[in-house]
Amino acid sequence: MTNPSTPSASASVDITADPKAVYALITDLRTLSALTAETTEMVWQKGDSVVPGSVFVGKNRNGWRRWATKCTVTRAVLGREFAFDVRAAGIPIARWSYQIEPTEAGCRLTESTWDRRPRWMVPVGGLLTGAKDRAAVNQTNIEATLERIKRRADAA
Repeated sequence: MTNPSTPSASASVDITADPKAVYALITDLRTLSALTAETTEMVWQKGDSVVPGSVFVGKNRNGWRRWATKCTVTRAVLGREFAFDVRAAGIPIARWSYQIEPTEAGCRLTESTWDRRPRWMVPVGGLLTGAKDRAAVNQTNIEATLERIKRRADAA
């Protein structure tokens, strides 16, 4: 397994919106999937709200490549944190986390991911997703996603 204690990609953005408003954006799966760079749809599979143990399917794309993952909510703290573990074919793939810290002007949102794939899965994942350097792709995507979330939250 790759190093799950260190994020493989992470970035932060300052937002001039209330932490609870930002939390509402990132925990509304339809909204989040519209703002992310690689995910095209997120649909509840078990449960229908953001509570630990709820499961959703994430549909993703990179160019002509398409794939789906099963995501289990691990943390959901109103106005503070939303996190989920990702699996594909029962294999651990990643952990994603959104951390919200209050600031004087609103909040700081940090999006991070940890690569949890077994080492043998790294080249397979590259072929299936078209991302040979998953950490670099995730870093670029996180930065784009955070800017989209910021624009949406600041405009509200």
